[in-house]
Amino acid sequence: MADGGGSVLAGLRKSAGYTQVTFVAAFVREAVRLCIDASVSVRQLRRWESESPPPLPHPGQQAVLEAMFGLPLAEMGFDVPSRRRTVAGRIGDDEEVRRRAFVTGPGAIAAAAILPNRHGSRVGAGDVAGFRAGLADLYTVDHKSGSLPAKARAHQLERGITRALSDGAYTSRVGRDLQTMVCEIACHRAWFGYDGGPPGEARAACMEAMTAAQLIDDPLLQVRALNTLSLLSVDAGRMWEAASAIESAYRLAHQAGAGPTVHLVISLREASAAGQAGDLSGARRALSRAVSYQGRTDTDSDVPRWARFAGPVEVDYATAAYYATEGQPARAVPFLRSAVAGLGGGYTRNTAWYRARLAQTLLHTSEVEEACNEMMGVLDACGGVSSARLRGRLRDFGRSAVRADAPAARDVVERIREATREGGR
Repeated sequence: MADGGGSVLAGLRKSAGYTQVTFVAAFVREAVRLCIDASVSVRQLRRWESESPPPLPHPGQQAVLEAMFGLPLAEMGFDVPSRRRTVAGRIGDDEEVRRRAFVTGPGAIAAAAILPNRHGSRVGAGDVAGFRAGLADLYTVDHKSGSLPAKARAHQLERGITRALSDGAYTSRVGRDLQTMVCEIACHRAWFGYDGGPPGEARAACMEAMTAAQLIDDPLLQVRALNTLSLLSVDAGRMWEAASAIESAYRLAHQAGAGPTVHLVISLREASAAGQAGDLSGARRALSRAVSYQGRTDTDSDVPRWARFAGPVEVDYATAAYYATEGQPARAVPFLRSAVAGLGGGYTRNTAWYRARLAQTLLHTSEVEEACNEMMGVLDACGGVSSARLRGRLRDFGRSAVRADAPAARDVVERIREATREGGR
């Protein structure tokens, strides 16, 4: 049997998104977190999932299984003697109280593995997997359609998770997963606010995300929020704050043992902030670091979902931004062409954003005809994208194109006026 069968335990494992191999690894991590000396092999897991009745896990394994799935062992398909059955008692919400051992017989069960006696519906690993799928979908919506529709999805998902946290019955492990997702959604909302506004709302979401990340002790989510804060701070002209956010992000990433990809994201933010502040030597140093990190990203074994966008394309784009800031738009053009060519499918918003920057840079090199053709391509492709930053870039190009006084420029200016009027409604 390759990967479980139709048993209850196999169904729970699959609904939580585990293969047999990844479940064994997750089991060990959960046992360490619960300070329980327990493990399981793939072979033993296969016996649990295939034999009827399955062999009874020992008490330590029972505690870990109940913590992972939020269910008593008897509800996982095991024939559990009465002395080993978990009794759900009212434990309260205090985490220290939850961690005390409540004994139901010779087998002591950690409080983290017992469901509180609440009136709400049970929230288990399957529900967590469903919420997690909705969270992953936010990236797709943002990349294809922009921040406004993604923001609406985020609010809807956040309401569902918050309702589960407030009214549901769940283990502390499930509760932590739900709280982590609330934090991730706050990070999303901060980014959506940066892309689509208003800035005050984005900043509030950023602060909310940092507070939530501190409460659940997740330094990498703090890094994510700090990266967005650096962007917001640059836009607000608070260069000192952007520099402080980047410095804190580096420190937290180092403490968390983050790999090159996370450090690459931070170095790109650093290059952008330094360039906007007029610190060209600082921007060069940050770009050198970015190139070094990018060359080592293939050694990363566990990259957070929010950092997976970072790679050669973003390094090319950051290099082009550096040359543009330095007043050498002609040197920026080949890097922008490379960035546009390197973007894969599904990145509709970013493709439009990068191509608009290419068109703008071509205009600054007096390549009016080519710049306008490039911008026409942007306008043809970005009709379904809702992004205030992109509309701002289109307007900037339109203002510059007016001064070119060429037939192609007049046509594209009119298209931009139509597009930005419709997009602003």
